Amino acid sequence: MPMQPDPPQMIGPYRVVARLGSGGMGEVFLATSASRRLVAVKVIRSELLGDPKWRARFRREVTSARSVSGFYTAPVVDADPDADRPWLATQFIRGVSLSAAVREKGALPEQAACRLGAGLAEALIAIHRAGIVHRDLKPSNVLLASDGPRVIDFGIARPLDALPLSRSEVLGTPAYMSPEQALGEQVTAQSDVFSLGATLVFAAAGAPPFGGGHKVRGRIVHGTPDLSRLPDPMRGLVTRCLVKEARERPSPEQVLVALSTLLDAHYGEEWLPSDVEQLIGVQEHTLVEGTGELPTLREGAW
Repeated sequence: MPMQPDPPQMIGPYRVVARLGSGGMGEVFLATSASRRLVAVKVIRSELLGDPKWRARFRREVTSARSVSGFYTAPVVDADPDADRPWLATQFIRGVSLSAAVREKGALPEQAACRLGAGLAEALIAIHRAGIVHRDLKPSNVLLASDGPRVIDFGIARPLDALPLSRSEVLGTPAYMSPEQALGEQVTAQSDVFSLGATLVFAAAGAPPFGGGHKVRGRIVHGTPDLSRLPDPMRGLVTRCLVKEARERPSPEQVLVALSTLLDAHYGEEWLPSDVEQLIGVQEHTLVEGTGELPTLREGAW
């Protein structure tokens, strides 16, 4: 594996502590403000700086992230999309990605999966209320924190009324995108509901409903999801979220009501299982110790 370059010492007014993760568009660093508040700072990759398309896309991400408020998203605290190397700072969330939690500890218990789904539904309500389709809701873009989940990364979010992209411009993660997104058709708020359903299957069953690999987009468009390992109380709702016709899917508000009803009828108030809480605790301990050798808290998130 090639060695990563040393992280910058400063990004805007923030002092960099460690690298948290990276993706196709940017890198994310843990940093502190002058008052020692922790933030997560995303910067566009250096090799993309010369392309106006990527700068414009980053500017749209900043605009989208700033417009969303809600308990289940990471608030933007500062940004400079016009800097020599554009950056975006959000509140640092002490948590682990859903993808990392399932990979290391296995599928979530039924109760935790229901709580997760309710939190994601609330997040989508806030996102859609801001006039945005997230378009990339997936396990690595969901952080599990002690007080609830957070939806992160608005890198490919688009306005609700945006024109559809061409098939050559389709962006997103194939295993979690809706059939209409996979086909390059008009993407509405109901596309995010499909992704919510697919993410819930991963959380509760340990694998995405249509599998993976290079043919997954075809299975999403034409195939049947594997819900055999999904807990019975959730299966009917998730089945509705994953129907091919967008208009037949429930709204995020309906998903929230359904999951809240399940929680009231079948489960208590417990959120994360103890082994996932321990993962978060290990990372918090690492922060306190100040070693600079942080685990990847946002693995795959950006």
